[in-house]
Amino acid sequence: MDKQDTLQRLKSVEGHIRGIERMVEADAYCIDLIRQIQAVQGALNKITTNVLDDHLRTCLTSAVRGDDADERERVLGEIREVYEMATKV
Repeated sequence: MDKQDTLQRLKSVEGHIRGIERMVEADAYCIDLIRQIQAVQGALNKITTNVLDDHLRTCLTSAVRGDDADERERVLGEIREVYEMATKV
């Protein structure tokens, strides 16, 4: 995972959130608010994808290749939990 890229993306999201707060305070048009919120959600989804990709390539790969069956099951369970949380509405 590129830590600097992740931090930069998070700082960008933080700035967008502040902008949304100002829009709410200024009674901005609802659709404009929704568009900005969707942009933040998209940015967070990209960060999530990058972190998950790194996890799959490092932690999961190590656990699957390792000899510790309990560790392998633990890591696989974490992936399942993340997927379940992502699919809840």
